[in-house]
Amino acid sequence: TRPLPKSLIYELLPTVDGLPDRMEGRSVAADLTARLNFDEHSSLRGQILQHTNPTGLIRDTAIQKVLMNSLSDGIMRELIREPGGERKCLQLASNFYSAVQRTFPEDWFGHKPATSRLVHGAGVQAMGHVMEILAMLDGARKVEEFMAGLAPLRGRTAWRSGSWDFGGGDVRHWKAIQNLNRDVVSLAHYLISVVRAGVRERRPRPPAPLLEA
Repeated sequence: TRPLPKSLIYELLPTVDGLPDRMEGRSVAADLTARLNFDEHSSLRGQILQHTNPTGLIRDTAIQKVLMNSLSDGIMRELIREPGGERKCLQLASNFYSAVQRTFPEDWFGHKPATSRLVHGAGVQAMGHVMEILAMLDGARKVEEFMAGLAPLRGRTAWRSGSWDFGGGDVRHWKAIQNLNRDVVSLAHYLISVVRAGVRERRPRPPAPLLEA
């Protein structure tokens, strides 16, 4: 006999009671991932590759990692504890990826991981860190608020052509970005640096002090 596919195991986790603590986070993330994939109002509806949705393009494990990071150390850690917490987490993720799709339509729609790193595991996970920054520092919750935070990235990405300049002589061809931790970290750091600068620019500056006579 062959072992069950991991994607199927992850989909089944939310239906299993008495999971060890290390699996609880994955179970909640798997449940939210499935809801993002099948909820009629989700911006990711039908786009996530799962055992029950083999036509999806974005790997479920990439979305699950985004959600697990947020649930353990990010904005969803607090949201999940509020009344209707799971619904709020679902809405937050859906709104963010809706903003991503609207900001980079030419890099998202009609593409697969091999043709655009935006829908690749590395891009999805790196953008998850951007979601955290905008939610925490900019208070973004709505699609329009996330779009305002993503705007500084326009023209400064290499999702499907060109090269990434991560600084310090670290220049990568767009296809060189792989689903490896070091690549995800490098990409996330670059995206976050651009987004942080945008957050600072949008904040009102304090008035200049008056000079004494």
